[in-house]
Amino acid sequence: MTNVEKYDLVVFGGGKAGKTLAMDEARAGRKVAMIEAGMIGGSCINVACIPSKTFIRSAEIAHTLGQAAQFGFPEATAEPDMGVVAARTANVVGEMVRTNQSGFDASGLELLLGWGAFVAPRIIAVAGTAGPRHVTADSIFINLGTLAEIPDLPGLKDANPLTHVEALRIGEPVRKLLILGGGFIALELGQAFKRLGTEVTIIERGQRLLPREDADVADSILAAMKTEGLEVVLGCDVAAVEGKSGLAVTVTAADGRRFDGTHLLVATGRRPRTKDIGLEIAGVATDERGFIEVDDHLRTTANGIWAMGEVAGTPMFTHASLDDYRIVKSDLNGGTRRTTDRTIPYCVFIDPEYARIGLNEEDARREGLAYRVAKLPMDVIPRARTLSRREGFMNAIVAGHTDEILGFSMLGENAGEVMSVVQMAMLGKLPYTALRDCIFAHPTISEGLNMLFANVRAPD
Repeated sequence: MTNVEKYDLVVFGGGKAGKTLAMDEARAGRKVAMIEAGMIGGSCINVACIPSKTFIRSAEIAHTLGQAAQFGFPEATAEPDMGVVAARTANVVGEMVRTNQSGFDASGLELLLGWGAFVAPRIIAVAGTAGPRHVTADSIFINLGTLAEIPDLPGLKDANPLTHVEALRIGEPVRKLLILGGGFIALELGQAFKRLGTEVTIIERGQRLLPREDADVADSILAAMKTEGLEVVLGCDVAAVEGKSGLAVTVTAADGRRFDGTHLLVATGRRPRTKDIGLEIAGVATDERGFIEVDDHLRTTANGIWAMGEVAGTPMFTHASLDDYRIVKSDLNGGTRRTTDRTIPYCVFIDPEYARIGLNEEDARREGLAYRVAKLPMDVIPRARTLSRREGFMNAIVAGHTDEILGFSMLGENAGEVMSVVQMAMLGKLPYTALRDCIFAHPTISEGLNMLFANVRAPD
């Protein structure tokens, strides 16, 4: 093969881990190529975290206007302009894309726009407008992410359903939205569309929402969705889909129930971007679902090739992908960071917000741990009352025979920020009593941690 260009590093996919590593190494003077099919900055910025949270913010404003009368503003109502909502979301995305492009340019990396695939064990062909380029390096890093999975159900693909990508770009009112799935994406977008004037039905095959969370969390989130007027159907196996999303669509359940809507959103899971990219040529093994097999340093089965982010089975959060960068960077420099050494927090940006770090009760029972649990309703926190944000609770898991904090979850105002306080205590190996006795500013939501950890019972 002729005209193979040699680099010090090739980063195959420009997600959070990949772009961070590429810029870092380029700034250090390495010759770096980053291959990206077209989403400058990765999926988080273009089609996931940033647009979804921007869209959710518009929905929050609509919801606040609807509640304004209780704060003394009885006339503060308005119909949302979905064109403006979509334009604002696109504008925020555009700003982030330009910021990322500026970072790439300043770092000195070479951005190769086009689809890539291995054509030899260490050679990637990149399809571009000027014809394919072939690149190689001693160190190659795969960071291709995932795509929304469309289940193989009769009529579903023909219905041209929305995924989160298309849903976040809708510029006209949606009258009735059917959502397949009951996970994070379904809940966040379902609630947001409801607040923007859409009738929403969430159809989940499982017996509860968010099955990895404790039952009280799932029940409380279900209640919050129903309170806002969302229809949530649990234990529902879909048998077939008819019609076209955007016009009229019908979902038929295995038990004969029928659900009619104007639009259909699929949020049932994700699949890795590993098909037809020549991984078998490179000697990179994948599991039965297509995710790249890696060790705890994120090395693949091919020498000199690493995989990072969702494509490697890393939890599907941007901050987890960023930590994959740190692990790979450590490995390159002879460090000891491993994926098994970390605890990854996460937030679900519904209202009330949900956040979690570490173990919950079901985890502790499954692992056979002795533990103590403390619970606190948000309603008793003074700041929650002043804000009229009384919904939800805080939960803490403390070791049964020591004062170690094993986990924390919260459904309520500023849950993600409060969780970070507990996370810092856990990282610092502080006993729960440090948070119980800490002088938090009054009145803040974090002040509730005093009351929560005061509820921890004495060891058995």
